[in-house]
Formats: sequence, C-alpha cells, structure tokens
Amino acid sequence: MSEILYNILLPIHIISGGMGLTLGTGNLIRRKGDAPHRRIGKLFAAAMITAGISAIVLSMIHPNYFLTIVGIFTVYMVGTGHRYILLRLREVDNEAKNLDWVLTIGMAIAGVLFIVFGIRELIGHNLMGIAYLVFALIGFRFVKADFNHYKSQNTRHNYWLLAHLQRMTGGYIASLTAFLVVNADRFPSFIPGVVYWLLPTVIFTPLIIKWSREYGK
Repeated sequence: MSEILYNILLPIHIISGGMGLTLGTGNLIRRKGDAPHRRIGKLFAAAMITAGISAIVLSMIHPNYFLTIVGIFTVYMVGTGHRYILLRLREVDNEAKNLDWVLTIGMAIAGVLFIVFGIRELIGHNLMGIAYLVFALIGFRFVKADFNHYKSQNTRHNYWLLAHLQRMTGGYIASLTAFLVVNADRFPSFIPGVVYWLLPTVIFTPLIIKWSREYGK
C-alpha cells in the first residue's frame, strides 16, 4: 500500500515542484504587487505547499532527511508568507489563528531536529551538517519574528509585507535548492554536495535584504 502511495505522490511532487520553480522565477523578475503578481503568487503558493507536503510524506515512506527538510521548510515559509497577506487583508478578526501557530511551532520543533542532525553529521565528518545548521538558524529567525508579530510586538507598520516578501522568496530558495540537489549528479563531481544545499541561499539572501530595505521605507 505504501509503495502505491509513493508512486502516486512522486509525480505529483515533481510536477508541483517544477511549477513552483517556474512560477516563482516569473514573479521574482517581474513587477511586484499588481494583479498578475497576485494571481501567479496564489498558484505558486498552492504548487509549493503541494510539493512540500508530498515531500514530507514521501520521506516517511522512504526515509530521506533531504526531502524532510525541504518539505518542512517549504510548507512553513510559503504557508506563513501567504498567511501574512491573508491576515492583513482582513479588516475584522485578523489575529493569528491556530493554523498560524501550528506552522510556527512546527518549524521550531523541526529546527531543533535540524540541529541534532547537523551536529551528528559534523561529528561523522560530513559537511552536510553545515546545511542542516544553516536551515535551522534561518528557521529560528523567522519563528522568533512570528512570535513578535502574533503578540503585536512588531515595530514596523508594514511588517506583513516584509514577512510575505521574505518568506515567499524563502520558499523559492527551497524549490531551487531541491532542484540542484536532486540533479547534482549532472554537475561536475568535484563540487561538494553542500554547495548545492547552500548556493541558492547565498545568492538570494542579499536580494531579500535589498528588497526588504526598499519596501521597508
């Protein structure tokens, strides 16, 4: 039964992940905030959350820490990024709901597990442990921001916009990371695997900082 489920979910995961990567690239390079951006963004969120949830289930059927990390990180980043916009648009009852707390607390628990895996890998002289620790630290940073936002301890009036921008881009980074890692055998063999894990983060983090400063004014 589990193999049947695996064979059903695998193509769904591949197709939705490819859609997310394509749609995310389109929204990154085009104008922000207009009607097409919002429509593409909704499709991107649906595709990425589908890819993330399917990745988690697939990693349970055939244990795979890579799929687990990418799946959890994707669902959290895209899920909270989309939720911040939804909560902002509600004129009544726009406080954090149970779903928001589940996403945040789930990421916090996953972050602890990432640290455990990372330390274990580094003890075993595997550089992949660095990737686990980096993703844990990034996750904890956003979890801390969630607690501040949900408890109305933020200092920016447009925190919801910055959170949306940062997290949707983070979801795109997860999608691109998955693509590079899965296709690593197609690239030169002398490149360490940890490079594919961290390269999208290294490339896009400066852009996230730049865009945050621009939209934060």
